Amino acid sequence: MGFGSKWVGWMWSYLSSAKFSVLVNGVPASFFPSTKGLRQGNPLSPYLFVMGMEVLDVLIRRAVEGGFLSGCNIRGGSGPPLNISHLFFADDTIIFCEARKDHLTHLSWILFWFEAASGLRINLAKSEIIPVGEVVEMEVLAVELSCRVGSLPSQYLGLPLRAPNRASYTWDGVEERVRRRLALWKRQYISKRGRVTLIKSTLASMSIYQMSIFRMPNVVARRLEKVQRDFLWGGGNMEGKIHLVKWEVVCTDKDKGGLGLRKLAMLNKALLGKWIWRYACDKDNLWKQVIKVKYGQEGLGWRPKKANGAVGVGVWKEIWKESEWCWGNMIFREDQSSGQGNWNLNFLRDFNDWELDLVGDFLHILRGHKPSLEEDSVLWRKGRSGQFRVKEAYSLLAKYDDTGFPSRSIWVARMPTKVAFFSWEATWGKVLTLDKLQRRGLQLPNCCFLCGCEEENVNHILIHCTVVRALWDIVFGLVDVKWVFPETVKEVLASWRGSFVGKKRKRSRTPFRCVFFGRCGRRGID
Repeated sequence: MGFGSKWVGWMWSYLSSAKFSVLVNGVPASFFPSTKGLRQGNPLSPYLFVMGMEVLDVLIRRAVEGGFLSGCNIRGGSGPPLNISHLFFADDTIIFCEARKDHLTHLSWILFWFEAASGLRINLAKSEIIPVGEVVEMEVLAVELSCRVGSLPSQYLGLPLRAPNRASYTWDGVEERVRRRLALWKRQYISKRGRVTLIKSTLASMSIYQMSIFRMPNVVARRLEKVQRDFLWGGGNMEGKIHLVKWEVVCTDKDKGGLGLRKLAMLNKALLGKWIWRYACDKDNLWKQVIKVKYGQEGLGWRPKKANGAVGVGVWKEIWKESEWCWGNMIFREDQSSGQGNWNLNFLRDFNDWELDLVGDFLHILRGHKPSLEEDSVLWRKGRSGQFRVKEAYSLLAKYDDTGFPSRSIWVARMPTKVAFFSWEATWGKVLTLDKLQRRGLQLPNCCFLCGCEEENVNHILIHCTVVRALWDIVFGLVDVKWVFPETVKEVLASWRGSFVGKKRKRSRTPFRCVFFGRCGRRGID
């Protein structure tokens, strides 16, 4: 590859200096040097591995050029086909060839030469040969590579290959991982704020990898969201507790009155829409070449043509469904600056006499315009710096209404977690007071347990009860504030953002919220 002898010596010292020891009957044996492979955990190993895989890449390409391997031809419109012979990702490799004995013999020799040149050995015990379509004498062909025979559908890089596009069973692995993770939290007490964090960081993120390629069936989305809801309100034991706030409200931004969780169907649309954006921005990526050859392109190469009828791959058809809203939020930026380039015109033939006037007009037009050396580009209308971001695309699809929710009075730094979460529930009027329990069918007398005079509801027990009002008067007296109480908890919290003046009074807002929680905590409705 052209590396100097000094650099090669450094790398050889790095490889040959490694020594290992193993336990024999529980006792460490003597150290022995490494003869093959790379040292795990060393920061240089990934780079050396990529360099080693370049050897295999060159061997396969030369075999295809010489006709010893065929590769896979992607055909679509009238243009030339695209040949793909192999795909590499880290130590996972897919090699395409015809189901012929001579091709597999050539492939076995390529792998043998690669092992001799790089010192990296192919683990054929973990490899398999997968036929596509009807292939006779498959077992005989597998003997040439000394590996087992696989079948489609299969898995590659954690994603299903050749599985039905909308089949719900292709998502069974995601659901199983979610339930296994929940089993680890079953015996732990986790606060509601902690559950929200775990849903965002773990439960909701487990499906993102597969959702970034495939359309999630609605039945799978409903099942996964039910797991998230049950965990949020019931904890690790998934107890059947009452879901106080609607899931649609929970899955809105915090400043709009939610908890910042995401609806899976909407998130799926935003993730798939990113591929429409990438097609316009990426240059010569292999995946874009495949789509371009398969379907063709339009709009001066900014977008592919739509796959009509039964022609096409189901995965891309699902992605294409997001093209309308994506293109509606893209704008094209043409370079308007005076260019520094020059025109270099080459005409295919001489001009006829009657064409000279037209050529003169054409050259006159070009004289006042210098071509720019910069390329035109596409920008995302709602994105920072004109770039597509899934978070902003999700907000665009969700179309949150401005509810005037006092989120800045609830989610405050250094606020106790239980107090903030209870304040959020109380703002929506979703605390389990006696009136709410009666609506759910429980036969209970509705009488405030503090004053014993009026019916109990969230606004009464937190604001208007005579016993609670006396407590409020004491707290406000400590900070020298005279205040007329609003009607609802939401109005109370909204007024706290501007009613008090001075740092001392601003610091006093936290005890006010704790009064909310303290009264209802004693009542047992937190």
